[in-house]
Amino acid sequence: MAILNSVFSWLIKKRIHQIELFKKYPKDVQNEWFSKLILNARDTEWGKKFAYADIKSYKDFRRNVPVSDYEDIYPYIERLRNGEQNLLWNSEIKWFAKSSGTTANKSKFIPVSYESLEECHFKAGKDLISIYYNNFPDAKLFEGMALAMGGTHTPRHINNQLYYDGDLSAILIQNLPFWAEFRRTPQISIALMDEWESKIEMMAHETSVEDVTNISGVPSWSLLLMKRILEISNKKNMSEVWPNMEVFFHGGVNFEPYRAQFEALFPAGGVNFVDTYNASEGFFGIQDIPTQSDMLLMLDYGIFYEFIPQDKLLLGIRDAIPLEEVKMDINYAMVISTNGGLWRYLIGDTVMFTSVCPFRIRITGRTRNFINAFGEELIVDNADKAFATACERCDARINEYHGAPVYFSGNAKGAHEWMIEFEKAPSDLDLFTEIFDNALKNLNSDYEAKRYHSMVLELPKILPLKAGTFYLWLKSRGKLGGQHKVPRLSNNREVIEEIYKIIQ
Repeated sequence: MAILNSVFSWLIKKRIHQIELFKKYPKDVQNEWFSKLILNARDTEWGKKFAYADIKSYKDFRRNVPVSDYEDIYPYIERLRNGEQNLLWNSEIKWFAKSSGTTANKSKFIPVSYESLEECHFKAGKDLISIYYNNFPDAKLFEGMALAMGGTHTPRHINNQLYYDGDLSAILIQNLPFWAEFRRTPQISIALMDEWESKIEMMAHETSVEDVTNISGVPSWSLLLMKRILEISNKKNMSEVWPNMEVFFHGGVNFEPYRAQFEALFPAGGVNFVDTYNASEGFFGIQDIPTQSDMLLMLDYGIFYEFIPQDKLLLGIRDAIPLEEVKMDINYAMVISTNGGLWRYLIGDTVMFTSVCPFRIRITGRTRNFINAFGEELIVDNADKAFATACERCDARINEYHGAPVYFSGNAKGAHEWMIEFEKAPSDLDLFTEIFDNALKNLNSDYEAKRYHSMVLELPKILPLKAGTFYLWLKSRGKLGGQHKVPRLSNNREVIEEIYKIIQ
């Protein structure tokens, strides 16, 4: 262990130096990756179609290559899944990360190349540890076990070759280097089980007897696992189960609605929470300063970044700008070109820059996960902050929520309907609703205008749900697993109506 710590300390210092370099010279690092990406793809079918051989500058790139979404590259991905190669990227692709998205029913299959595994996802995993140890030099993560909640994957035989579709987490676990697998729990046969209810049960039994020091996962599913562990162990809290627990590396959803629950599970304290921005398409950000909630945009993971102001995107204008032209406090849709073969791809997330020297971001929502039925342009970031205010004022805690519009009907005005699973319900729901409504007004001037004298929007309608209702909804759609989550907002009532069928 002493030798391992010495080697690791040297690696940490080396990597932190590299991170400092891209913080200091972001444009140079992004331009270097831009050139590498174009060179690697110039002889692919995509590269030939859009004349990559003629691209000498970012200006050429913008002129030659259109901004795309999944529907634009879907024909290429289907051909890749059927065994063709050299379409979007010049190395062999046999892995496809399955992503349900948050507003569409159809699954997406994101190509995962060897380069994106090594230079993006695994590099990010090592950076998480490096940054954590740099912030907490006395950490002892390797003296215990790392718990990772993996998804599932399905092998397919095409022309006597194996191809895989699955959750990104399953793809990563299946391809982990030996040094990472050595200190991971649960065993891979459990981590990659298909049936999630059985998986949670077996994970609870196996991990409850391990000395877990760190967890990586989505907050909602991690909570579900820990609550089951408490049930089978007869312990009062998770500090009794895992006394050496140090850090929860989380991502996928905003952590703030879950923070109080995690802190209650570990009353002994000493547990750190580190936010990450990772997706099937790539790993983008890491919270590098413990006292700040924003994340450092990672610039050397084989990803070239562009951004479109969200207000322009809503008008159908797809004029993207490079990283060096972004400004703080503007809601941007993120566009990426990657070493997995995504080109000027609208990932579907929106971010704001909290700093441009270095570049730090916070996730504000989804390009298609918002409510704008009445011109209010309500995004997830607004709802998260307003709920946090209401919970603090009313001593309440929220597990999950979903909001959607209530459309005009007859003489009735519009409204927003919110279905909420409370971990701890407010004693006065009317007061909670009023505080939430006022917080939204303070956060969103368009919402405030629509709520003025209730001329357009009535007071929000909040419906508390029984614990487990959203779980049943996910199960009914075959969406159990760490890659799937409840959409926070929707501009239609599809999810709301499906949940009404469940609760009735």
